[in-house]
Amino acid sequence: MLLTFPAQAPAQFAFTTNSDGSLNIWHGTILSGPVVIPDTTNGEPIVSIMPMAFENTSISSVTIGNNVTNIGTYAFEACQYMTNVTFGTQVTSIGDSAFAGCRSLTNLTIGSSVTNIGNQMCYQCRNLCSITIPNSVVSVGGGSFEACSSLTNVIIGTNVTSIGGNAFGYDTNLTSVTIPDSVVSVGDLFYDCTGLTNVILGNGLTNIAPSMFFACVELSNLEIGTNVTSIGAEAFENCFSLTAVTIPASVTNIGSDSFQDCVHLTNVTILANFTSIGNAAFANCTNLTQIYFGGNAPSLGTSDFADDNVDTTAYYLPGTTGWALFSTNSGIMTAPWLPRAQTGDSKFGIQTNRFGFTISWASGQTVVVDACTNLIQPVWIPTQTNLLTRGSVYFSDPAWTNYPGRFYRLRSP
Repeated sequence: MLLTFPAQAPAQFAFTTNSDGSLNIWHGTILSGPVVIPDTTNGEPIVSIMPMAFENTSISSVTIGNNVTNIGTYAFEACQYMTNVTFGTQVTSIGDSAFAGCRSLTNLTIGSSVTNIGNQMCYQCRNLCSITIPNSVVSVGGGSFEACSSLTNVIIGTNVTSIGGNAFGYDTNLTSVTIPDSVVSVGDLFYDCTGLTNVILGNGLTNIAPSMFFACVELSNLEIGTNVTSIGAEAFENCFSLTAVTIPASVTNIGSDSFQDCVHLTNVTILANFTSIGNAAFANCTNLTQIYFGGNAPSLGTSDFADDNVDTTAYYLPGTTGWALFSTNSGIMTAPWLPRAQTGDSKFGIQTNRFGFTISWASGQTVVVDACTNLIQPVWIPTQTNLLTRGSVYFSDPAWTNYPGRFYRLRSP
């Protein structure tokens, strides 16, 4: 490309010219104040901002013209006084570190035409507090919003398919994130996000990356999508505030150290029928007392339950196998996992001319409720067969008023 300075070109820009006559901003000669990039210069469209064009200048804002399609790598890196960016209507690609180190940016509304966000796009934008990734975006680069320590609000568009490693790493004020169903590939997104409390992982995700939530010490609410097949090594290590986790039936592998040092974890439900658990997967979970397994006993790694609660019990479904050896190798107790009537919630008891209660058990299991009127010489009569979805079902008996006393029991068919 030939370096040119078109006649009547704005004095604050230098350009290169493409073969079709369109222009690329090669360098910005203005060093401070607002920058407005026009749609055209001397009748020719400005289509690109080249790498490092405004790097390390004192500009205060930028308005990008409607013919610009590409913002190059480092284009506005370390513009420490820039508070506002207005995107034109044609920008599709933002290069690596394009706005890295822009410490005065507080909010960034990415243009609705953007399809790709480069690696470390807003790395160390320490005052950035809100970000919306529009539905046009397909790919978010690694470290794109890393070390944005003021970031509290993130909305991810519904067409994003991949998010690179550490995209939100060290964002210590980020509290809640929903990963949409469109996302199929991620890296260690939330490494050391110490304020993160609530995460919903969409059903398009197939793998929870190694160290994805490492040291998210406030994470207490976690929903794992139904198509996740593997949980990577150290994925939830040092997530001190997790108290309960349900691992869906789609999971085939739990990596080493995946829940190590989750010291407040009390209840784990593993619906999957996988064959092995990685080394030290639940080591030093000192409050873990209940692990519910939906399949046969898995083989164990080294020290999977080391330093756990002495009363930890593994519960297994009827018809599953391998539990005697599991108990010997793990050092924890085993017991049958049986359906339970929840007597402590608001749905227990008389409800609108009927008696009812919630039954909890493994999702997909069938429970028969029998009833009788005399416990001394009981004649149990089946009253209802229930298929549990999402681990529970509500049972109600409208005929309870026909008897002076009515007793119930739960059983598998």
